[in-house]
Amino acid sequence: METTDETLAQSAADGDREAFSLLLRRNYDRLFGLCFRLTGTRADAEDLTQDICAALPAKLNGFRGQARFSTWLYRVAVNAAHDRRRRFASHARAADGWGDWEVNRVAANKETQDGIDWLTQSMSALPQELRDTLALTLEEEMTHREAGVVLGVSEGTISWRMAEVKKHLRALHEKEQKA
Repeated sequence: METTDETLAQSAADGDREAFSLLLRRNYDRLFGLCFRLTGTRADAEDLTQDICAALPAKLNGFRGQARFSTWLYRVAVNAAHDRRRRFASHARAADGWGDWEVNRVAANKETQDGIDWLTQSMSALPQELRDTLALTLEEEMTHREAGVVLGVSEGTISWRMAEVKKHLRALHEKEQKA
């Protein structure tokens, strides 16, 4: 007389490895078929089936024998497929957000770099003393006082030079916009 799946499930839940192995041999193909129908692709079905088989020893403690084993196993498979879809949807939403963030970051970096490139090129059009002042205050992040010490001029002169730099750069920018 053949042992029922329900009896094998109870024995496997109690740690009987042979019962578990026989239970899998009997039900694997049907389980894989259901997983294939639930996922739509062979690769996803293989992954889902393996995930279920790996989790099955722990889940067998939840089998109460109130329904046929195959019915219970199908419920486990459907729940696992739902969990997998939710997990992938969460990952996809996170990836979408990451993608938007990355696109915005790259655009902001390009805009910043374009600004730096324009300023670097524009600095060459400035008179030498204005270029030196701008290099120290902007690129070296010195205060007007510190830049004045380095250049041997007063803090007020540095402030005046920075105002002149702004006028020159604004005029250059307007000229470029008209062209």
